[in-house]
Amino acid sequence: MTKPSRPPASPTAALPDPAPASAPAFGRALCAMVTPFTGSGGLDLDGAQRLADRLVSAGCDGLVLSGTTGESPTTSDAEKAELVRAVREAVGERASIVTGVGTFDTRHTTQLTSDAEKAGADGVLVVAPYYSLPPQDALEAHFREVADASGLPVMLYDIPGRTGVRIEPDTLIRLAEHPRIVAVKDCSADFLGAQKVLARTALAYYAGCDEHNLALYAVGAAGYVSTVANVAPERMRAVLDAFDAGDTAEAARLQRGTAELVESMMASGLPGAVTAKALLGDLGLPAGPVRAPLRPADRATVAGLRAAHDRLTT
Repeated sequence: MTKPSRPPASPTAALPDPAPASAPAFGRALCAMVTPFTGSGGLDLDGAQRLADRLVSAGCDGLVLSGTTGESPTTSDAEKAELVRAVREAVGERASIVTGVGTFDTRHTTQLTSDAEKAGADGVLVVAPYYSLPPQDALEAHFREVADASGLPVMLYDIPGRTGVRIEPDTLIRLAEHPRIVAVKDCSADFLGAQKVLARTALAYYAGCDEHNLALYAVGAAGYVSTVANVAPERMRAVLDAFDAGDTAEAARLQRGTAELVESMMASGLPGAVTAKALLGDLGLPAGPVRAPLRPADRATVAGLRAAHDRLTT
């Protein structure tokens, strides 16, 4: 998958032109896919295949498995590899597959990276180690060791609200020198920092918060990794399509139109895995329950999610 061509940014005396990307991006419209489970809580590989096929057919050109929305803290190493193999079988080469391998343990993360390569992933998503709060030099060493563990390109995942530690822009700029560190999923809410990295590196930047999809894309990001795309893949992609067609007013209108569903799913006090699975289930699509310690959404929440979904998509 290659990043759509964009007009080059105007050079400035202060900033060098970024070097050409050493590896292709993973596409524009990526879905942070839920991990479907059976009613008894086991991995639902058939459901995962059906959901993946639907998402790709609806315009997702990449799937991110075993991330936050994929409930990665509660799936086993074997389940993560099984999920990659099943989704690859379902979508073939129609979409890129990036799988989450990040843990708080560098050795464990490198092993998961090797497993992902063997399972057929196109890339790995590596979150900053959580709980231990490593300083920036330790964080940089961690990511470099993971990137050296396989031949797969790496998407760094900056989500300090969950990990407790930020991948600082200057750290990202240094890490961009590594030939296999090629992308960032950005949930930092630091728009200035994102632009600093975009100006000084060839990293493919992906909005990790759906409300930022258009804003980051407009300043040169590669696209998004979207939780809301689980339930409205066509509408999320339409924003990027309108922008690429040169209709920036329509892109803005479409982005604003997603705000109610984005707020319902991502700012309701419940994790996106809970709201996405609740809405998918109400739509009759593969999802199943969440795993503890998460708990399912209540009936009133599901009704509100469905109403917001239907207002957006009908």
